[in-house]
Amino acid sequence: MKKTISALKARKNLGQILEEVFYKGDKVIIERAGRPMAAMVPVWLLEQWQEQREIFFDLIKKIWEKNKKVPQKKIEEEVKEALSSVRKRS
Repeated sequence: MKKTISALKARKNLGQILEEVFYKGDKVIIERAGRPMAAMVPVWLLEQWQEQREIFFDLIKKIWEKNKKVPQKKIEEEVKEALSSVRKRS
């Protein structure tokens, strides 16, 4: 479950909130003066996001390495052609 609480409530109920996040998998947005300032999520979820981020950036790096000698104009033409093809299908 995702919920939003004030910073004051977070300070007063930190132990309870930690348990809800850890045991129930809740996600908590902490606001200050009505502005979202931070989030509390289960550690397993943070680790999953970090792993996915690493995989994503590794893929980007591999694509960049594979195409670093390809002229930018050729890449732009291929992207334009791919977009055109996808738009025709929709």
